[in-house]
Amino acid sequence: MDRRTYLRSLAATGVAAGTTATAGCAGMLGGSGAEGTILGPPEQDLSEAVHPSYGDEMPDFTVPDPIAGEAISISEFEGDRAVLWTSFYTSCPDGVCPALILRLRRAQEYAAEQGFGDEAAFLPLTFDPERDTADVLREYAAQQAVDLDAGNWHFLRPESYEAGKELMMDNFGLKIEKTDGEQYEGLEYAFPHYGLILLVNKKGIVERAYPRGPSTDIETLVDDFERVVTA
Repeated sequence: MDRRTYLRSLAATGVAAGTTATAGCAGMLGGSGAEGTILGPPEQDLSEAVHPSYGDEMPDFTVPDPIAGEAISISEFEGDRAVLWTSFYTSCPDGVCPALILRLRRAQEYAAEQGFGDEAAFLPLTFDPERDTADVLREYAAQQAVDLDAGNWHFLRPESYEAGKELMMDNFGLKIEKTDGEQYEGLEYAFPHYGLILLVNKKGIVERAYPRGPSTDIETLVDDFERVVTA
C-alpha cells in the first residue's frame, strides 16, 4: 500500500495526519520536493498529507461547469494555464468558504490588472451540488465580486453529492460528509471540511498547498501565484 492510499484509509476513520475537521475547515500537513516546480520547497513540509502537495501531479478529473454549460477537465489547462483550485459550498455558515473564494478572486483581479489573466484558471469546486445550482452559483459569484466574464473562472459542480464525495476522497484524500445543520439558522445540513487551496503550475505540478486556506496571507498567495504564472 503506497503512502497516499494508507493515509487516505486513515482519513476515512478521521485520524489522518492527526487532524480533525471543524464546521468550517481544518489545516492538514502536505508538501515535499520534486522536479518540474518553479517555487522552492515550502516552509512547512506537507509530504505526508493525504492531499496533493508540493511537487505532486495535480489529479485529473472532469466536472461540469453549470454556468458555462461545459465539462471542465483539469488536464486541459496543462501547458497553457496555471491553476488555483479549492473546494467550498455556498451555504457555508461560518465565513470560511467566502474567505477561500476571496483569495482566488484577489488573484483573478491581480491577473487582470497585470495582463496575464489568459494564463490562469480559477477552479473552485462545490461539494454541495444539491443546493449549488447554476443560478445559485451565478448569484454567489456576484456577491463575491467574481468576474465570470473573464473566461478564466469555472465553478465546478459534480453531478451529485455522492459523485462529489467520491471525487474529493479519490483525488484529494478528503472526507466529505453531511452533518445536521440545526445549529445554524435556516440550514438543514452543513459540511465539516478542509480549507485547502492548491496552486498548480502549467505543467500540472502542485507548487503550493495551502492547508489553512481561509487564513492564508493574501499577499503571499498572490505573489506565489504571479511567480508561477509568469515564469
